Amino acid sequence: MKHILAIDQGTTSSRAILFDSALTPLATAQQELTQHFPAPGWVEHDPVEIMHGVLETCRAVISKAGIAPTDIAAIGITNQRETTIVWDRDTGRPIHNAIVWQDRRTAQLCQTLHEQGQEQAITEKTGLLLDPYFSASKIGWILDNVDGARSRARAGHLLFGTVDSFLIWHLTGGRVHATDATNAARTLLYDIRRGDWDADLCALFGVPMAMLPDVRDCAGDFGATAADLFGAAIPILGVAGDQQAAAIGQGCFVPGMVKSTYGTGCFMLMNTGDTLVTSQNRLLGTIAYQLGGRVSYALEGSIFNAGTVVQWLRDGLAIIDDAAQTDALAATADAAQDVILVPAFTGLGAPWWQPDCRGAIFGLTRNAGRAELARAALESVGYQTRDLLEAIQADWSDGAGVLRVDGGMAASDMAMQFLADITGAPVDRPKVLETTAIGAAWLAGMQAGLCPGMDDFAASRGVALRFEPQLDDANRALRYLRWKRAVQATIAAVDAAVPEF
Repeated sequence: MKHILAIDQGTTSSRAILFDSALTPLATAQQELTQHFPAPGWVEHDPVEIMHGVLETCRAVISKAGIAPTDIAAIGITNQRETTIVWDRDTGRPIHNAIVWQDRRTAQLCQTLHEQGQEQAITEKTGLLLDPYFSASKIGWILDNVDGARSRARAGHLLFGTVDSFLIWHLTGGRVHATDATNAARTLLYDIRRGDWDADLCALFGVPMAMLPDVRDCAGDFGATAADLFGAAIPILGVAGDQQAAAIGQGCFVPGMVKSTYGTGCFMLMNTGDTLVTSQNRLLGTIAYQLGGRVSYALEGSIFNAGTVVQWLRDGLAIIDDAAQTDALAATADAAQDVILVPAFTGLGAPWWQPDCRGAIFGLTRNAGRAELARAALESVGYQTRDLLEAIQADWSDGAGVLRVDGGMAASDMAMQFLADITGAPVDRPKVLETTAIGAAWLAGMQAGLCPGMDDFAASRGVALRFEPQLDDANRALRYLRWKRAVQATIAAVDAAVPEF
């Protein structure tokens, strides 16, 4: 039993990665996940497709590696956070599609609660802002819009979970309904100071507490898989939301360390230790990890659209066939063209928090074309990251000064060099970009006694390449000023009066 199986269930795909005890990846399998857009600003997934994808990729890596399931000591799970699933306690069947974290359908409800003066109390308990991003309003929407759901929930027949809980419940054959502290902290229902579900918040959002999962440490006992799924019962010993798992995988265990993950969105976390920072810049206070019953906190900034910008180039505009082509196309852009893309496809996240915004392009000329749009797409991620970094540094000035990056988009040399240029900070790309899966694997492997403790694990982290800033201060300031003006114009367009004709 010298192997660890990491399940990485993300927004656009489900992956399984098999690691050895040194956390070297041995086999990988991946399946894309269908995105459903039933209305503007709405995003859904099919929970059954999620579960099937996880099972199939896990079986695939076991087969590829040529090992027996009894050779796997533990499973670690990491997942897209906030995405909301409600299912029947008896049958396990979802009563509605999963409502994805990007979904904005509950924006009006959140605005109403804000106008009622509820946000301050919510933030005090959860560290979060009152926004459709989080799970609570999504649960209420499902209960109010599926026939009979609210009465069934009150009678104890329905369960809620983020994706990790849904996977754990099905993997264990319905024996375990649990989550970890990092996922619970993203629901708007969990008091991260007390470490418990909050009855008042549940009442505010109309969520019966009987629906909620048990909350456990990130490294702990989450039951074992049903033996018939993989040919043997395998313990599930590690769970963390994807962004926290990435911070763990990057070894960000010291206050002030910062990581930035580029997947569907971009998420920056700074470890703040045992201090829960109340942000003055509309960032989130959250749980970085919980081990041995002890909580470490983080400041977080969330960008809703990063990798989706490249996906839009491929699927929406059809100007590339594969994400890997983006760098080469962007490199041919006319340097004299100053095209700025504000990718607010599903609203603007931190530090703006404008859920009703939609994307905009500025600086188009007759000569602007495919290459200029590709370059603007890559640069939009760097600009948004600087927004987050400035807000985080304003809340916590004692930072490490180096930005640790990971995720699929971190493989782009052009995007990472621009990130260093526009932030003025060195950018470290690790040897293995799959730090999210490594974080989940380490949690499970440590709990199983296979992997080293925190200090030795952090010391083993390797850097493949450091990108140093090459842009002078004057040009950096000018380019960032243009970006901020573009964002302000995008926000202003939401409230602009519609003329009558």
